[in-house]
Amino acid sequence: MGRILVIDDEAGVRFGVRSFLQTHGFEVKEAASQRAAEEEFRQSPPDLALLDYSLPDGDGLELIGALKKIDERVPIVMITGHASIDLAVHAVKHGADHFIEKPLKLPALLVIVQRILESYRNRRKQVAVSVYVNRHQLDPFIGESAAMRVLTDEAHHVLDSHAPVLIQGETGTGKGVLAGWLHRHGPRAEEAFVDINCAGLSRELMESELFGHERGAFTGATSAKLGLLDVAHRGTAFLDEIGEIDPQLQPRLLKALEEKRFRRVGDVRDHSVDVRLIAATNRDLGRLAREGKFRSDLYFRINTIALTIPPLRKRPEDIPLLARRIAAGLRQGDVELTPRALRTLQGYAWPGNIRELRNVIERALLHARGAPVLDHADLRFGGESSEPSPASDEDLDLTLEELERKHVERVLRHENNSVEAAAARLGISRSALYQRLKRYRTQLPPPPELSS
Repeated sequence: MGRILVIDDEAGVRFGVRSFLQTHGFEVKEAASQRAAEEEFRQSPPDLALLDYSLPDGDGLELIGALKKIDERVPIVMITGHASIDLAVHAVKHGADHFIEKPLKLPALLVIVQRILESYRNRRKQVAVSVYVNRHQLDPFIGESAAMRVLTDEAHHVLDSHAPVLIQGETGTGKGVLAGWLHRHGPRAEEAFVDINCAGLSRELMESELFGHERGAFTGATSAKLGLLDVAHRGTAFLDEIGEIDPQLQPRLLKALEEKRFRRVGDVRDHSVDVRLIAATNRDLGRLAREGKFRSDLYFRINTIALTIPPLRKRPEDIPLLARRIAAGLRQGDVELTPRALRTLQGYAWPGNIRELRNVIERALLHARGAPVLDHADLRFGGESSEPSPASDEDLDLTLEELERKHVERVLRHENNSVEAAAARLGISRSALYQRLKRYRTQLPPPPELSS
């Protein structure tokens, strides 16, 4: 039903409210003072707080502001035995969602609590739905190949699970799309889905993004900040490119997953969290774990459920349907591709997978100037002519990382070593591209000197 925090200095009131709400399925915590309320709020943010106006170490209006700074999303109901219009107005201005008088009528309180929680959950659900509509335009299971049928069956089989999921696949295969699909079709669909890309972030920034920080924890931390795990409480946290996470942070992440508790940067108190983790990587984490480059205990923990998305070159029979779906979505209408165009698309190696296919189709639509049919001549691969470099036997012998490096360096050359342009063409951030180049030990030429 939900977690309620009852804040009142009268033990009898707390007992009565707790007993009544517990009989209706709620989990209830108590606090008798402002200090105790803030401590409980930090450790286990509730779904709703019932707050008495008069407390021994402060008044309710001050406490509303303090609690909203910790987590502004939690709705608050003010309770007082000295009701007045002015006090109600001040309470709402300070952030209260409702105002009720003592003595409490418990059936009426139950109705208010249920209504506020239902409204709060509906707002979150609407926001989540709008985000998914914008972010996840492609079904992750488009195609009739044997590899996609296996993936579809495996994903549907684990839908009801709360266990961690590791999605593996090459760059551009749609790992983020699959992660979103698992969330919105799973048991936490009405809760938050938050994601963070682990590539290109320093250890300090990644630590703050994951766990949050307290005010003054480091230079520039002028206010407290909720971390990814805080925001994803009861929902799903998606860690993309988890193979890039700093080794010093891996033990902290493992502890948070196993104990469902963590500490913010600069804090000495533990915070409870209930999060389902979905991680994604284009690297061989098993090999990295064996080589000591990724913690084996963290690998085993996040690999409870493993899903692998096949690369596009291994399912060429799916390319015609994918190409038509992408073209129709970009043009907002049906688009046909000639047989020769389809043969060309199916004969290409697709090192950038679906992301690269989308870029090729988008360029083709621009070249076709709105024509309802795309021909072989409309296709451009990496800015070149419509004759792509076919998949060679040599490429098939390359490892995933070697193939990725070859493609990244090829795109970089075609963009005259412009990291910004290459990152845009690859569909990744500049920081993520710099991270890859650092891993490949690729040397960028120095920028040209300005003429005097």
